[in-house]
Amino acid sequence: MSSDPGERATELVSSPRGTGIPATLTALLLGVIAYQLNASMVSPAVPGIAHALQSTADRVAISQTLFFLVGGITGVVLARYSDYQGRRRVLVLSLIVMCIGSFISMLAPTVTVLVIGRLLQGACGATYQITYLIMREVLTANQFGPALGLVTAISGGVGGGDQFLGGMLVDYWGFRSIFLVILIVGLLAIALSLIYVPESIADTHGKMDWFGASALSLGLIFINAGVTFGGSRGWVAGSTVVLLAASLGSFVTFWFIEKRSAWPIITVAHLKSRQVWPIVTTTLATLTGVFAAVNFTIVVLTQDHKAGYGMTATMSSLMFLTPAAAIGLVAAPVTGWLAPRVGWRSLMRKGLALSACALATSALFLDHKWIVFASAALLGIFYNGLALTTINGLGVILSPKDAPGALPGLNGACFGIGAGLGIAIVAPVAAGGKLASYQSALWVSAIITAIAFAASMWVQAPAEYSEENI
Repeated sequence: MSSDPGERATELVSSPRGTGIPATLTALLLGVIAYQLNASMVSPAVPGIAHALQSTADRVAISQTLFFLVGGITGVVLARYSDYQGRRRVLVLSLIVMCIGSFISMLAPTVTVLVIGRLLQGACGATYQITYLIMREVLTANQFGPALGLVTAISGGVGGGDQFLGGMLVDYWGFRSIFLVILIVGLLAIALSLIYVPESIADTHGKMDWFGASALSLGLIFINAGVTFGGSRGWVAGSTVVLLAASLGSFVTFWFIEKRSAWPIITVAHLKSRQVWPIVTTTLATLTGVFAAVNFTIVVLTQDHKAGYGMTATMSSLMFLTPAAAIGLVAAPVTGWLAPRVGWRSLMRKGLALSACALATSALFLDHKWIVFASAALLGIFYNGLALTTINGLGVILSPKDAPGALPGLNGACFGIGAGLGIAIVAPVAAGGKLASYQSALWVSAIITAIAFAASMWVQAPAEYSEENI
């Protein structure tokens, strides 16, 4: 498969109705919007869901954590699986399962049933990765950067409209209306993908490494559960220690399976290279740090009538989520255009450093609503624009040629796992219900984002990409 975005991939089957690039991009954008609505539109509804199901915000947050966990697992597995089965086929199947989960979530009578629905919704976790791979196959170099930026902007919120709509829906029609909207968008994405998205020719010379995928998936499950238990039960609790040990054992098993596999998910040599592990680490720490701060800590704080700002879900979304997403909708495509010209790594590092500063500013001045508002809005440039666009771009550009779906899949897993881990880490910290508790949660997020910046300094471009401004 071609690794040069300046060339149209030859391993593509024509679209069923032979339509052009705009129709293909529209179908792909609907697919990523369907996933993003699951991730962002539900966030402002957490307090409302807790009230409607007679539960608590931290219990509802578990469904969010599990959604991102499953999304991370399916992202890494299905992105690589699409190398063998065809990208459109895997994309459509994952969207179908997501729609089933949306239907269950919409009718959920309890948090337990909601969790089941959210688990199924996480099946579309590979949507972004497969979309990036298809775009790299069908777009020119000049088209790829801005298109990548547009898709990345959606990962920070659909122009802010999703978060605002989520808050409005839960205020006026209840949380079930949110899942109805997600279901409708998902069904439309399936229909248009079947018509307009070209299918890639499968790699018939290899086969999926299901043993490696299973070991990796178990490792992701155990580490997520271990961090969750550590935050709620203590890091030296027996259950926490057992789960973290199990995650380490699973990752070691994955390493040895990949060393011996004829068709590994990703070779050990690639895993050890500075083209892979620093990007994976950077992505994991970035999402762990920033996503939870914006989509959990600030959301819960602003709706807290005692220690916070006492806002409705609609006003909270409109003021603290929508501006960053709307700004990112412009900043991300601009970043995609600039990155090949001024350097993907340089812009990534600037974005991460500034994102950490914005979170630290929010923590310092948390009792000043308008300073927090300004900091959150600036994350539309620093996080949604600079950091996420370049991280996604490098995840595609630096992916091994012999396994094009590998690094985007691993990177995507870190997006989902990082978002889930971030919520699992900060939710117990913020649960104190005091301003100091929310400040502590934001400081934790700022420190983790600083770690992401440190990891980004290790990213290295391989020799074959010396002609590109990496």
